[in-house]
Amino acid sequence: MEYTVTFSPGDKRIAIKEGATLLEAAQKAGAHINNTCGGAGTCGKCKVIVKKGRVRAMPSFLLTNEEIKKDYVLACQARVLGDVELEIPKESMLGDIQILTATMPKRDIFKYGKIEQETVAAKHLKEPLLREPLVKKVYLKLPYPTPQDNLSDLERLLREIKSKQNIAHLEIRLSVTRTLASIIREKNWEITVTLAKRDNFYEIIQIEPGDTSNHNYALAIDVGTTTVVAQLIDLSRSEIIDTVGDYNRQTAFGEDVISRIIYACEQNGLEDLCRVVVKNINDLIKEISERIDFDQSDITSLLFSGNTTMAHLLFKLEPCHIRRDPYIPVATFYPNVTAKEIDIEINPEAPIYCMPGVSSYVGGDITAGVLSCGMNEKEEISMLIDIGTNGEIALGNKEWLVCCSASAGPAFEGCGIKFGMRATKGAIQRIKITSEYGIEYSAIGDLKPSGICGSGLIDCLAEMLKNRVINRSGKIQENARNLRLRKTNEGMEFILVYKNETGIDSDITISDSDIANLIRSKAAVYAGASILIRHMGLTFDNIDKLYVAGGFGNFLDVKKSIFIGLLPDLPIDKFEFVGNSSLSGARQSLLSIEDFFNAKAIAQKMTYIELSIEPSFMDEYAGALFLPHTHAELFPSVINSLAKNV
Repeated sequence: MEYTVTFSPGDKRIAIKEGATLLEAAQKAGAHINNTCGGAGTCGKCKVIVKKGRVRAMPSFLLTNEEIKKDYVLACQARVLGDVELEIPKESMLGDIQILTATMPKRDIFKYGKIEQETVAAKHLKEPLLREPLVKKVYLKLPYPTPQDNLSDLERLLREIKSKQNIAHLEIRLSVTRTLASIIREKNWEITVTLAKRDNFYEIIQIEPGDTSNHNYALAIDVGTTTVVAQLIDLSRSEIIDTVGDYNRQTAFGEDVISRIIYACEQNGLEDLCRVVVKNINDLIKEISERIDFDQSDITSLLFSGNTTMAHLLFKLEPCHIRRDPYIPVATFYPNVTAKEIDIEINPEAPIYCMPGVSSYVGGDITAGVLSCGMNEKEEISMLIDIGTNGEIALGNKEWLVCCSASAGPAFEGCGIKFGMRATKGAIQRIKITSEYGIEYSAIGDLKPSGICGSGLIDCLAEMLKNRVINRSGKIQENARNLRLRKTNEGMEFILVYKNETGIDSDITISDSDIANLIRSKAAVYAGASILIRHMGLTFDNIDKLYVAGGFGNFLDVKKSIFIGLLPDLPIDKFEFVGNSSLSGARQSLLSIEDFFNAKAIAQKMTYIELSIEPSFMDEYAGALFLPHTHAELFPSVINSLAKNV
């Protein structure tokens, strides 16, 4: 039997079978509810209020007696027994995300033509690389057939392309060949051919009558663990047309990649995870097409960038062995795919490219980041730290590259933090303690705060340490001279924003357990970076440039990140924010064949260091479980600052 579930605000309705959870109903209705544990009932973020109707709710210690009296339930632990009307309270809503993009690369990759210099990628190719897009449209006027020139239509086409484009190896699909005779005669032998670059050949994926060479678009797609961002590019003009983003709807099945792998492999959920991310992408494509009024069939290519798990889920590859020793994925380089094969709603013959990855936990998003920063082309040593739901790190220069995954967990995305949230409207992103009772803060969108996001959490730790509210182990000091401290049944907590100033029915606080979760995450990132440095016989002082990318990287305060020991104690001018380097690298690869093959060379060249089997990792990690670090000499600027505040 099916019942109707209605969600407000928004009046979203869905018919769903009896016994389904309210969270499942929300997913199908498109009602975004905060949910960081993937429906396990352990995070308490998916609270909803039953206004009318019958549900069967499991008891939970995450609900207060006051909330239970007001008919709050956890959406993941309550099942439909009849028609239900639900209210999503502000603290459970997913607000509008901040779309993290990146500026155009500093290198001029957009002047199309032959590449004179020999590159790493070019050494392995018989034909010279061209600085041109992966998929191009070429206008041709074919010579009329005569008794003396009596080649077939197909041979005539191939001859003309090879003579005009200097292409040695061409292939054409049967479906395209079937339409050839009528199309070339429709506009008096004037046609536009769409050519897609494959490994060592070009493929004719489309033939159109007349000149349509100015209608050639591509999509760069960053499928992150938390968000999906799509960027439309005009390939004929090398211009960014529009950028849109949304939550990755897979978060309904788990906040992190491990939760989603478990859902895919132990709950037969691979089909669900693939379906929702494809719908994510198609909805973004539809949004762009409605905003700028163009034909989706003019999108002739798509390049996907994401971590290894996201790639497996998109292509419906079994991800189970990613999390099982010895951690081997199905693939890190992906086979040729067309849009129609994975139900992407663009030109059905459009090739779907994917940034190559390195290992189970360092994927194409990091390859794209290294490419975008140009680390693989520089003499000096650079480090890339991608801080998001996961934490990946790459180190190297034009001669060598190493990388690792820090397994930081999603604490900086709000998971495991009572009032933690993603960087959406209403999230506190800046905090400063001004006195024993005063705090200055700013929230995204200039709204009343509903919680605190990653950059705000880092600010909070730094300010509490600086003002002696917490000690170097992260414990709140009961004797600290601050009127915002209070003792609860769970321990000490610090009031960031009083109830009358918030957008929710509660004070916003940070507790000892919240701080412990944050310290574990920052320790994993720093320890991973330290292991890479030591593995190569270097110190942090040998780094010439440290790039910070991904997640909330663009919104970090570098000084405060150093202050808590998340980032190494280096001069500020060595740090550079690069925004969404995964998206930037994907865009570069679409616009330049050279960069696409460079990305493949980067992935093949990069050595992955598995931290779980590194003998010294636990020592490094344990040392980083202090603020800023057990070994104070590693952070001289922080220790000097703390000494001045005594």
